[in-house]
Amino acid sequence: MNRVRQHWVVIFILAGCAALADARPLKLHAIFTSHMVLQRDKPIVIWGWADAGDKVSVTFGEKAAEATAAGDTGRWEVTFPARETSTKPVMLVVSTGDEKVEMEDILIGDVWVANGQSNMAWSMAKETHADFELPQANLPLLRHFRIQTNEQATLQTDIRAEAVINGGWEVSTPETAVGFSAIGYYFGSRLQRALQIPVGVISNARGGASIESLVPAHKFNADPLAKRYAESVAKRRAAFDPRAKALEKWQRQTDRAKSKGLPKEKWPPKPVGSENLVSWDIPGKSPSDMASVYNGMFGVFKGYNIKGVIFHQGFNNALFSNCRPKLYRVLMKLMVEGWREDFNDPNLPVGVIGFCAGGNTQNEDNFEERSYEAGPFIRESQRLGLADVGDPENTAFLPAYDVQVPGLHPNKKREHGLRAARWALKRIHGMKMLWDTALLVSAKPQGDEMILTFDKRVVPDDKNSILGGFSIAGEDGKFYMAHARHRADGGSWWERTKIIHVWSPLVEKPVAVRYGWATSPMGNLKVYGHPAVPLPSFRTDNWDLPESKDFEGKAVPNYREMKKEAAERCEYRRTEEAKRTVEILKRIKTLGRRDAAGSS
Repeated sequence: MNRVRQHWVVIFILAGCAALADARPLKLHAIFTSHMVLQRDKPIVIWGWADAGDKVSVTFGEKAAEATAAGDTGRWEVTFPARETSTKPVMLVVSTGDEKVEMEDILIGDVWVANGQSNMAWSMAKETHADFELPQANLPLLRHFRIQTNEQATLQTDIRAEAVINGGWEVSTPETAVGFSAIGYYFGSRLQRALQIPVGVISNARGGASIESLVPAHKFNADPLAKRYAESVAKRRAAFDPRAKALEKWQRQTDRAKSKGLPKEKWPPKPVGSENLVSWDIPGKSPSDMASVYNGMFGVFKGYNIKGVIFHQGFNNALFSNCRPKLYRVLMKLMVEGWREDFNDPNLPVGVIGFCAGGNTQNEDNFEERSYEAGPFIRESQRLGLADVGDPENTAFLPAYDVQVPGLHPNKKREHGLRAARWALKRIHGMKMLWDTALLVSAKPQGDEMILTFDKRVVPDDKNSILGGFSIAGEDGKFYMAHARHRADGGSWWERTKIIHVWSPLVEKPVAVRYGWATSPMGNLKVYGHPAVPLPSFRTDNWDLPESKDFEGKAVPNYREMKKEAAERCEYRRTEEAKRTVEILKRIKTLGRRDAAGSS
């Protein structure tokens, strides 16, 4: 073989090797696996990647379609017409050249996304009622897909393989349901049983996520306050030095090790680059920063049509260092609008399960002190932000403050899932069952009382005549625990239980009322007296938290002083109550003596 011919042979061999090295194997988006549920009554879009220019054949049941892998990315996509619900398993076969991917046991039904933070991700394994519920979890028409931690600084095109739990979609059994989102399981299982159709739940909740990380990035430009926040994130990203941050973190860890008296071999190794950093350390990728969780979790499968979303989040935004209720309200609205744009459904149903009750519970001894917390302001922003969407037919705020377990992760999740299921079955599917909410129609001062009027009956579910959870304030803005009762006369009982009188001996001229105003509050009122429908916490005042306008500093800088004042107010109220009790006992004793003298 002459040298020229040898030269060209080598080139062809090397070119072939390079082509093989660059070859992109046939791949579907990670959301597609065997046992999946595809959304009924909406177009079915299937997509993935292959070598650019390759012809890709897709067979879904008896239907077939073709696409060409396009451009540098090699992305291909096919769309099949919408289908009615079906429990008959269907095969999906995708092939190109000699490559083939097969998926089986695919059903057509409703797909819901369970989004939020750790209390939505909380698994059935740790749920209070798991021992009773899991043996009943043999539900072949209920499927679950779970995405684990996958926050990203930029919007991703696919889900990392490591972030897909157990390889993808799982059929509900007593064994598999252990790992399902507890709220997602209770919600999905009740829908599946009631509707008798396949139901799929995509759990993509991220522990520690702030709402800022759950909103699509482009939506931050839709509001001046959100845009200003986004600019602060961009500023932090521009100034970020990974190496300096890594060394700073290493120094803190080393100092901690020294303070514990650990030998030098136990100290952390000095980083060469930024290898000791995690997402929390990186501006723009932190689960506290704009769009980061959305970028790697929710926004990644937006071509996969869904029925709706249930959402449960709040703890990270209810810390005084992060609590910005005005921004939260804006972001709640933008988040829902962003989802609806992503899934091309302007009426996409969204149920927001209110920030759950954790921490120390409110009681008569600590009432005023516990009233000054960030939690109720975030609940209010969740409710009002969702109302700002302007679609009460397809959205709902579902109060959760009455399910009280101390700690960041209350293990009672059944109530939340069942309430969400009630809402969806009644409002979205038109089934006959109770779900409703009550609105405050008016709040008027009358002497030393505030008179509240609601559009529906609000009574304790145990028919208790004592109404708890109210506080009242005068013009000084100082709230005290209040007494409350239904209207005693005038009209039927049905009408009188829509009207509540609120008062306190410490407030002569009341101007404002709050109800259920604590992170884990007192408050026993239910709409129609039904245990599944708590009256949402509310306030009639506009005395907001003093939010800082500086996104770089603490959100509520002077909260310690205000907490101290609230504690002092609590002590004052208890002291005054004690004095009144002593006076009453003295009067009773005096009257007893008079009666005794008269009878003698």
